[in-house]
Amino acid sequence: MSFWRRALEFTFHEIGHVENTCNELAEPSVIRALQSRIIIHPALTEGLSGFQPGDRLLVLFVFHLIEDGYELMQHPRKDPARAPQGVFTLCSPRRPNPIGATVVDLLEIKGNVLLVAGLDAVNGTPILDIKPAFKSL
Repeated sequence: MSFWRRALEFTFHEIGHVENTCNELAEPSVIRALQSRIIIHPALTEGLSGFQPGDRLLVLFVFHLIEDGYELMQHPRKDPARAPQGVFTLCSPRRPNPIGATVVDLLEIKGNVLLVAGLDAVNGTPILDIKPAFKSL
């Protein structure tokens, strides 16, 4: 039985993708330690106008390497020694909608390429959106 009262489906188009040296799933802290480039589709470059190095950005992306399926109760960090918690209380990529969100530091911007620090997305990850990250986030 579906938990949705009505079927709503959304179509999103990637606005760009991630380039870094991490080509497979790894601990988020390992990936965050890398610098990553976010390559925005050239037709969308003007939409980056106003961003400056030093800005903090909220990056929304797709967990595209995660297989379908999720559990509502999961062990944090897949550690069976830790008590299971609800999926919405965790940063697990295995969730009803495989969307990730990370606040990053913008180091450099050149045309349609953003150099960022702190992004926990692997090489090739599709980017859905970028927004300014305010202190309240």
